[in-house]
Amino acid sequence: MVHLPTEMLTRGVITASAGNHAQGGAYAAARLDIEAVIVVSVTTPKLKVDAVRMHGGPTVEIILAGESYSDAYAHAVELQEARGLTFVHPFDDPEVIAGQGTVAMEILRQHPGKIHAIFVPIGGGGLEAGVAVYVKAVRPGIRVIGVQAEDSCAMARSLAAGERVALSDVGLFSDSTAVKLVGTEIFRLCAAYLDEVMTYIRMLCAQPSRTCSKTLVACRVIGPAGALALAGAKRYAAREGLAGETLVAITSGANMNFDRLRFVAERAEVGKHMKLCLQ
Repeated sequence: MVHLPTEMLTRGVITASAGNHAQGGAYAAARLDIEAVIVVSVTTPKLKVDAVRMHGGPTVEIILAGESYSDAYAHAVELQEARGLTFVHPFDDPEVIAGQGTVAMEILRQHPGKIHAIFVPIGGGGLEAGVAVYVKAVRPGIRVIGVQAEDSCAMARSLAAGERVALSDVGLFSDSTAVKLVGTEIFRLCAAYLDEVMTYIRMLCAQPSRTCSKTLVACRVIGPAGALALAGAKRYAAREGLAGETLVAITSGANMNFDRLRFVAERAEVGKHMKLCLQ
């Protein structure tokens, strides 16, 4: 937002988000002292909506619309046209992609040793694109692998088809990654720099085991999107027969609150023994 011309900022800005970009947009609007409209889906956890309100203050208007990010995005576009606001895209923007790529910069700075692969959950793809571009520029030998829920796999299907594919609907279990259509620039970068996309059916860990329970704990604390990367790393290690290698899982997407814990447990098909984790 700081790179936008003054005349665009003075009109006010608008964006859509599943929660994290909404907080960043609200915080930036408050720091720049401009008006902002933040559109999030009705499935966004209350704790994130409250965080947007806290970071934004009186100059930020929060609107809940639609069942998924894609629905919220469509509503935001309508409002942008009606009110003449400046749209700040949550992922399909070079500045946003570059900003999300700093996650990779931090990883490589903190772990200068050998890394076999980095796993990233994919929604719109901004984080994945930013990470892939940075890693391939600095340490191209590291594999960058995206992970998606099978019922929200717009990126996987787009890469397979060689063009962007719009999904008619998306699953809401991993609501942070429930995006029906990836961005134009995102698709171009992922097609060029991404090594692979893995997909999962409904839940990340279907078989009860000690390792699986760790993934479920990550899912409960961070959210289903955060557990995607961890589960992808585990599946990849088993598939490739890896031993002694370093795998990095980016556990983003904190769309989780206590109201959703039962929903997560049911989708994970866990029994009463796992429910002890909640006590």
